[in-house]
Amino acid sequence: MVRAQLATALVRTAARLSRMTGRGDGSVIGGRIGLAVEPRLLTVLARGREVALVSGTNGKTTTTRLLTAALGTLGPVASNSYGANMPTGHTTALAQSRNARHAVLEVDEHYLRTVLAETRPRVVALLNLSRDQLDRAMEVGMLADRWREVLGALREQADTPGAEPTRVVANCDDPLVTWAASAAPQVTWVAAGQRWQEDSWVCPQCGAHLKREGVDWACPGCDLRRPQPSWWLADDDTVAGPDGIRQPVTLQLPGRVNRANAVTALAAAALFGVRPADAAPRLAEVASIAGRYATVERDGRSIRLLLAKNPAGWLEAFDMVDRISTAGAAPPPVLLSINARVVDGLDTSWLYDVDYASLRGHRVLVTGDRRYDLAVRLEVNEVPFEVVDTFGEVLAAIPPGRLEVIANYTAFQDIRAELGRAN
Repeated sequence: MVRAQLATALVRTAARLSRMTGRGDGSVIGGRIGLAVEPRLLTVLARGREVALVSGTNGKTTTTRLLTAALGTLGPVASNSYGANMPTGHTTALAQSRNARHAVLEVDEHYLRTVLAETRPRVVALLNLSRDQLDRAMEVGMLADRWREVLGALREQADTPGAEPTRVVANCDDPLVTWAASAAPQVTWVAAGQRWQEDSWVCPQCGAHLKREGVDWACPGCDLRRPQPSWWLADDDTVAGPDGIRQPVTLQLPGRVNRANAVTALAAAALFGVRPADAAPRLAEVASIAGRYATVERDGRSIRLLLAKNPAGWLEAFDMVDRISTAGAAPPPVLLSINARVVDGLDTSWLYDVDYASLRGHRVLVTGDRRYDLAVRLEVNEVPFEVVDTFGEVLAAIPPGRLEVIANYTAFQDIRAELGRAN
């Protein structure tokens, strides 16, 4: 216990020094030092708390922030809602909020097994699975198999006398998530949508080609099929839930994907006893998440920042740009920025999985470390573009007005830094 107390103090001190010296927010370094002193620190800090985990390929940070807002109706909530989604970040988040009874932790999909075992959550929310960081992440079907094994082990926990069973909230529109989550003993199904379907053409259970009709899907070779959801979007502004719930939800965050994230957040919050009517106003207060969706005014230009890290994310980002361009004004210029640093993944071949045709009609500018890789892809897709070397050149090239920015992780952070760490 003394070692855990010392480790916790070191976490908080290291995080504070990191922020003071401008090296970062301390989420990683604090946890790394604390876990070096006490390897079981995450388990110790999670003990006695009611924890929710949020995992998936896309939407983790946003859904974590929305669920944190919803659980805020119950009191203080510990969270790593700015994206440090491995055990070091979880440890720092819990150490910095010692008195918070509730915690919402975003979890990298490859760390779900470890974090679930160490935190024994009350709820696990599973969003989606698709290809990501191809040079260092496992194939998506293998990841679904790992998830299924982990979630199947929850049955043993459910059979333990006196143990509080972990509930799973899962996206029934994603066949990979459905197959993985169906191994869990208690699942709440949410219709969160799946616009990107290129990773789920075949059944993860038997390998047959899945049949789709509208939102429904089913395997002709086995019993895997889309479950009936308990929560869904009744229309653009209304969430439907069990027992006839019809809850209006108005978000500042753009796009259908974020309304779907809100459905997941409301479903997970309900398992903690939070009424949708109490949670919805909290969700409406969330405007941006670590710069995602932020709008920055600079030199007469209104710049909106969209983070997209993989094909599924870019597809959703294009949808958000399209919504703005149909508002009656001329389509705004769009800046696409691509890097391929370690945290992005070094392989840019995924650019060929994205259809850029919806950008035709916009003035498209391309920048970032791998701007020429993206330029070749746009040429193949017959989308006119201009290559620019720096963000400053972009601002000089476009007239005053709106600018949509879509960037992958480190490119997004570079532009955000140019704009004064926009939040």
